[in-house]
Amino acid sequence: MDHNYPSEYSTDVQGEVTSQESTLAGVRAIVSKLEADLHSKGITLSGRIIHVTHYLPIITALKQNSDNGFVAPISPPKTPVADIVTLEAERAHHAVTTASSTESVQTPLSPTAGTDCPPEGSSSSKWLLSPRRGHTAMISGIRSLSSTHEQILLAWTGDIETGHGGSSQTHKSSVPAATLTDEDKITLEAEISNYTSPLDLGEGKKKLAEIYRPGDLIWVHDYHLLLLPRIFKSISKATADAYVGLFIHTPFPSSEIFRCLPRRKEILDGMLGANLVVFQKFSYGRHFGSSCVRVCGYESVHGGIDVAGQITRILHCSVGVDADRISQDILRPGVAPKLATLRSLYEGKKIIIARDKLDVVKGIVQKLKAFEKLLKDYPQWRGKVAMIQVTSPSLTDAPKLERQVSELVAHINGEFGSLDFIPVHHYHQTIKKDDFYALLSVADLALITPLRDGMNTTSMEYVICQQQTNKAPLILSEFMGISHTMAEALQINPWDLGGVASMINRALLMPEEERASRQAALYKVVTTHTSHTWAAILVRMLLSQIGTENMAHHTPYMDQSSLEKSYATASRRLLLFDYDGTLTPIVKVPSMAVPSEATLQALEKLSEDPRNLVYIISGRDSGFLEHHLGHLKNIGFSAEHGCFLREPGSTTWKNLTETLDMSWMPEVEELFEYYTERTTGSFIEMKKSSITWHYRAADPEWGLFQCKQCLDLLENNLVPKRPIEVLIGKKNLEVRPMAINKGEIVKRILYNNPKAEFVFCAGDDKTDEDMFRALCTLFTIGSTSATMEPPASAKLIDGEENAKDPVSLALTREGLFSTA
Repeated sequence: MDHNYPSEYSTDVQGEVTSQESTLAGVRAIVSKLEADLHSKGITLSGRIIHVTHYLPIITALKQNSDNGFVAPISPPKTPVADIVTLEAERAHHAVTTASSTESVQTPLSPTAGTDCPPEGSSSSKWLLSPRRGHTAMISGIRSLSSTHEQILLAWTGDIETGHGGSSQTHKSSVPAATLTDEDKITLEAEISNYTSPLDLGEGKKKLAEIYRPGDLIWVHDYHLLLLPRIFKSISKATADAYVGLFIHTPFPSSEIFRCLPRRKEILDGMLGANLVVFQKFSYGRHFGSSCVRVCGYESVHGGIDVAGQITRILHCSVGVDADRISQDILRPGVAPKLATLRSLYEGKKIIIARDKLDVVKGIVQKLKAFEKLLKDYPQWRGKVAMIQVTSPSLTDAPKLERQVSELVAHINGEFGSLDFIPVHHYHQTIKKDDFYALLSVADLALITPLRDGMNTTSMEYVICQQQTNKAPLILSEFMGISHTMAEALQINPWDLGGVASMINRALLMPEEERASRQAALYKVVTTHTSHTWAAILVRMLLSQIGTENMAHHTPYMDQSSLEKSYATASRRLLLFDYDGTLTPIVKVPSMAVPSEATLQALEKLSEDPRNLVYIISGRDSGFLEHHLGHLKNIGFSAEHGCFLREPGSTTWKNLTETLDMSWMPEVEELFEYYTERTTGSFIEMKKSSITWHYRAADPEWGLFQCKQCLDLLENNLVPKRPIEVLIGKKNLEVRPMAINKGEIVKRILYNNPKAEFVFCAGDDKTDEDMFRALCTLFTIGSTSATMEPPASAKLIDGEENAKDPVSLALTREGLFSTA
């Protein structure tokens, strides 16, 4: 049910391309404005962008010796990194730019990188480098940012190979990195003198920390590196405040599938270390958010996930292709002759083109079965339509799938073919670029049917190729990450064979006017939202998160030496502790949150020191605190978020709400009962001066939805009429008297103890933000001392006539420590 999903996963203005971002120039203008605004606020930006990917866009190969019967060709001169993605696989030996190391490399992507190359024909290097397929769109986008920012690419080289280094060479084997000689490494370093690199894959995070400078933007790409954001931010205090974005190029599964993973929480926590997580599609972000709520128990907030008060934003932006480069490539002299040959070969017949990796999720089997269904249900197409299916080798061998595809092709050709006609032409190979563009240009229909896919460049390349030829229709699977942006394509469910066959028939019979209309809309999308625009939008998205409240970062490390020194030298100390989540862990049943023996001993030892004044400031009622902690006579207590107060050494509680209007409680209780009846697992906790509705044991998404509905009713109907305020806690909703909170109690305690030279405050959730805020606002900018006005709670207890004068505090900035 749609309403079970929280509204924060609805379309966010930052998640869609606005009209102002319809062009690359428009996006870059927004980026420049954001950077200027941040500079004006005193926020440091270095102008650098660090991209972290799993693989470099090149394959590293070590030359073989002639003693082994194979002589590698002479290594040609290096070319700029900016040109790598434009080179053909068959001309790989003309595309050498740089390798990093045996394992990882830091690669500047400036247009002038690698210009200090050895003369052409140099054979001094032992290394051969060739383009790696499958990274074109991403690298093209990254490269485009070089015109506005300094670029650094940090990635693993992949397995070191021997032989030619190309994906199609036969003399290929892997070389363990540990077996490389010092000479090999030195030669490689000399060959790539413009770059530096760690020698081990496990050193990648350390290398990132080494090259990181405050103000850098960091973008981590794809599922291989999901743990990196959290790991990197945990390295040091400097990296804790880094600006990190995570882009997931692949689909993200629903929470029901993701929760089956044994290390599910570790993966989600790793991803939530980023300030911003971006997906190809809105639904992928919704799945991720749902997984965080259901698996980890985190709360969703508007636009993201709240982890211990820090918010990781969730947005979506699909990748494009380098439309300008493709438009130039289809004009290459080798394309037109092949196009003419194909037209002559298939004259009078319709051509369906399909290209996929040989992978189960690409839906090749379903596609062939749908084509067979077409020939059965629509016999008029027999002998008049041919499918050309190209399957490029995947990263791992799939002999079972290859056999299944081959048998299915043979079956279709045997049943519907003849001596002079073959309905399905299957090529399991990596085809040349000229052949590929000729096929896309000559086709009458492109059939792309993955069962799950993130980015699919073939569909976009097809649209660009068709602009100058047939303007033929495109059939896309609805399970692709780009399906929502290419709305004018004919979208199908690849599992519905009859539906796919019917859609193929419709596409082949489509009137020319409709074909032209759909092609124009698709062409506009493909040439507007390119890989360059995508990369610029990612920069804009991350810049938009900088300086926002609750931006995701680790709580800064306390300086332990300063803490110990300040504690030791202070003549009077004030220690303030929250209860749930600080002194005890969070539990589903509130009554089970009992302090451990070690915690009780530590509290008793702290309170026995005559220089210490210890308070426990909790949302619990006074009875609960008395039962579990009442024997600690030297500790002060604040119950129900500041409604009740018991001073150290006293046995009586002061009620700060005696003079307040509490007639609102029956109305709130009635409303909470309404939602309790409709939310399985929820319950009401009645306190003396507040009411709390808990939904921790309820379905997380349904409980959150009901909480928001209840909150809306409270804020619109009761809050404007009654002296109350609503507090959203961890899986609960609390209504309490206005102006009564933990912050006011902290002010009262500090006001009554102005000689305190050391203050330590510890808390864990939103309700403790009032404490942190009260302490952080004591000192104005540039001041070293503080003067405190009488807090509102002093008037509530002592009365207006007994209100005291402002006091000067002995506390300095250096003596204040909190977990905020």
